[in-house]
Amino acid sequence: MEGQSLEQLFAGRDMDLEAMFNRMKGLMDEEGLAYGQRTHTYNSRLAQELGKWAETLDDGDVIHDAMNKAYFVDGRNLADVDSLLEIIEAAGLPRDQAAEVLKSRSFSDAVDKDWDKSRAYGVTGVPTFVSGGYGVVGAQQYEALEQLLTQAGATPRS
Repeated sequence: MEGQSLEQLFAGRDMDLEAMFNRMKGLMDEEGLAYGQRTHTYNSRLAQELGKWAETLDDGDVIHDAMNKAYFVDGRNLADVDSLLEIIEAAGLPRDQAAEVLKSRSFSDAVDKDWDKSRAYGVTGVPTFVSGGYGVVGAQQYEALEQLLTQAGATPRS
């Protein structure tokens, strides 16, 4: 899959892609996080299935940072099986098992259940943070997440 260019995605919406990038880059820089200038968006369904699979492994949580970096920093195509397997291997996860997961689509139902849950929560974008029945959509500053947790009844640590 070739994905869709950001110009195509936002065509006719009067969006300034450079300004959008600069805003996100600024937010990421404030948090000390790397962020690259992507040109395309890709269907991440297969990556999500690999994420569910990786959660069954002892050290599988490494997949989340690896996929985040691949997409948001390096602009990798997360719909491309070869790219996904390279990311898996670089993260130190078993490439052969990941290839079988992609071939069999054995975690497709688990991802469907996650999607059903997100629709029930009213998720309209990513990232979405949900706590205590409240939610906030999009990349947020620390204060917004703190307010969400407070609204949900969390007690600050002393």
